[in-house]
Amino acid sequence: MSLISPGEVVPAGELGRVHFIAIGGAGMSGIARIMLKRGIAVSGSDARDSELLAQLGDLGAKVYVGHDAAHLGDADTVVVSTAIREGNPELAAARARGLRVLHRSEALAALMAGRRTVAVAGTHGKTTTTSMLTVALQHAGADPSYCIGGQLVTTGLGADEGTGEAFVAEADESDGSFLRYTPAIAVVTNVEADHLDNYGGFEKVKENFAAFVDRIEDGGTLVACADDPVVRELVAHAHTRGLRVITYGEAADADLRVTGFTPRGLGSSFTIEGAGGFTLQVPGRHYALNAAAALAVARALGQDTDLIREGLAAFGGSMRRLERKGEAGGVEVFDSYAHHPTELAADLDATRDYVAQKGGPGRIVAVFQPHLYSRTRFFAAEFGAALGRAEVAVVLDVYGAREDPEPGVTGALVADAVPAGTETAYVPDREQVAGTVAALARPGDVVITLGAGDVTALGPVILARLAGS
Repeated sequence: MSLISPGEVVPAGELGRVHFIAIGGAGMSGIARIMLKRGIAVSGSDARDSELLAQLGDLGAKVYVGHDAAHLGDADTVVVSTAIREGNPELAAARARGLRVLHRSEALAALMAGRRTVAVAGTHGKTTTTSMLTVALQHAGADPSYCIGGQLVTTGLGADEGTGEAFVAEADESDGSFLRYTPAIAVVTNVEADHLDNYGGFEKVKENFAAFVDRIEDGGTLVACADDPVVRELVAHAHTRGLRVITYGEAADADLRVTGFTPRGLGSSFTIEGAGGFTLQVPGRHYALNAAAALAVARALGQDTDLIREGLAAFGGSMRRLERKGEAGGVEVFDSYAHHPTELAADLDATRDYVAQKGGPGRIVAVFQPHLYSRTRFFAAEFGAALGRAEVAVVLDVYGAREDPEPGVTGALVADAVPAGTETAYVPDREQVAGTVAALARPGDVVITLGAGDVTALGPVILARLAGS
C-alpha cells in the first residue's frame, strides 16, 4: 500500500510560474531555490518570516508572510506538502481556479528529470547520509544538484543546483512520497515502525519500502544496510529484479564492512574493509554507517575512493544533527532533530561516548520534546526507555505540528516511562524549561535538546540562563 501513488512527472520547464504554500520549510525552500537557479518564476508564502524566506527573496522569489488567496497572483502551478490542509485559502483558491497542484515530491521529481538520480531513504539517517554524500561528491569535483531535508552546517544550504549529472535527494517515506521518484541509485539505511498514524501498521511500512525498491530503474543499484533485518529482505527482493546491490554495515557479510569504530572527541575513526581508514568530524557509530553508505554510492557513480575519503573527513555536519550550540557555565549544549526512540538512543549513546572521553563527573541532561500526538501515543514507553541513557531527563509537552490534540496524550506519558535511575522532570510550560535545565545542570554536564519541533529554539535560551543572563 502507498499513501501517494506514482504519477506522470511534469518536466520542470513546463510548470510555468510556481507558487509554494509554506515555502519556508526545509524541503519546500530547497526545491524553490533550485527552480530559481533554473530560471523558473517562483513565489511563495509562509506562516512566519524567516532567514530562508529572505534568502529566497534575494534570489528573486516573491515571498509573503501569511496565507491569502491574493498571493497566488498569476501562478500556473501550486506546490504543497502533506501538512497543508484543504482549508488553506491559497490551496482553496488554486483548486477553484483549476490550477495544477503538485505535492512537494512531484515538484522534486520534476527537477530530477533528465539527471542521474540518487534517492536516499530509510527510517533514520536519511539527512546525514544525503549530506555526507553531497559534500563528498562536491569535494571530488562531481558538483551534484542536491535537495536535503536539513541544512549543511558549513554553508547553511539544504539544496542547490549543480553542474554535474547527479541529483542527490533525501527521499521521504513518511507519507509515501518517495514513490514519486525513479532513481538510478537508491539507498535504504534501515526500516522501522514509524509514521503509523499514516500507515496503520508496520507491515504497510515494509510494503512501501519494497515498492520503493521497485521504483529503481532497470539495471540500477540498491545500496542497503546489511545490519537491518528488513533491509535484508529488500536486498533479496532487489536480486530478483536483477538490480546491482551493494551492502554496507558492521555485519560480517557486508560488501563494505565497518570495523574498528573508535570515538574521538566530537568525531570518530574507523575502517571500511577494502577501502582503508576513515575519520569523521561528527560523533556516533551511526554516522560511520552513513559514511559507508555514502562511499558505496560514490563508488557506484565512478568516484575516486581517496577523494571521497577526504570529502567525508571534511564534512562539518548538518544542522540539528548533534549540532553543538555553545558552552556556558562549564556546560555544553547540543541540539538534535531526533524524534523516534531509535534516534534518541543513537544520539544519546554518541553523547555518552563524548562525555566519557572528556573525563570528570559530567552527566547527560536530555531535554526532549515529543513530536506528534500519534507518535507519542505509539512510542511513549520506548521514548522513556531511550531517555534512560541520560542521567537527567527533562520532558516537554507534545509538539502537535499538523495534528490536533488527543485526550490524555501528553509529555507526561513519556516522563512516566523514564526508568527510575534517571532524574526526570516533566515541564509542560515551555517558558519554564530553560530555567529548569539551568538549575539541574552542573559544570561538566552536556545538555542535548531533542525533537523535531521548536525545542531547537531553546538551546540559546538555555545557554543564556547558564551564563546568568
